[in-house]
Amino acid sequence: MKELTLPLNKDQIKNLKAGDSVLLSGTILTARDCAHKRITEIIKSGNKLPFNINGSVIYYAGPCPAKPGMASGSCGPTTSARMDSFAPMLLDMGLCAIIGKGEMCSEVAEALKRNCSVYFAAIGGAGALYGNAIKSSKCIAFPDLLSEAVYKLEVENFPAVVAMDCYGGNIYN
Repeated sequence: MKELTLPLNKDQIKNLKAGDSVLLSGTILTARDCAHKRITEIIKSGNKLPFNINGSVIYYAGPCPAKPGMASGSCGPTTSARMDSFAPMLLDMGLCAIIGKGEMCSEVAEALKRNCSVYFAAIGGAGALYGNAIKSSKCIAFPDLLSEAVYKLEVENFPAVVAMDCYGGNIYN
C-alpha cells in the first residue's frame, strides 16, 4: 500500500503502476457530469474557471449532505466513462489525476500518457467509507448544481487503486 500526499508531482506519478493500492491524503475536487459540462463551456468561451485545474485531482463524485459532526455524507464514485469526452481536455490543461469507477476510453489512456497523469479507481458501493475519509468539504463552484457542484475536499487515507498509469498500464485490459 502506497501512501500519497496530494497534489502529486510527476515523479510520484511515474512511480505508480496499474494495480498499485494507494491511500490518498490531501486536496481533491469533485465534479460529475453537469459540472464537467459547465467547466467545458467556460473553457470554450475563453473565460476563467473559478478554480485551478493545473495540478488538481478530480473525483467523479457528488458528496451527500453531512450528518451532524461529519464533514461529508456518503461520497461514492460515479461511472468514469461518462466523463470520457471531457477528461482529455482537462488532462491537457494540467489535471494530474482523476478518480472514478470503471473503465475509461482509449483517448483518456492516451491523454494520461501524454500528460504523465494517473487514473485511480475507487470502490463502487463504498460511499460511506469514502465519506469517512473526508475531513472537510466546501462548495467552490456551481452551487446551483447541488451535489453535482464542484466541492473542494480534504481527505485522509482515501483508498484507491491505480487503474490506468502514465505508461499505458490498465487494470481493465
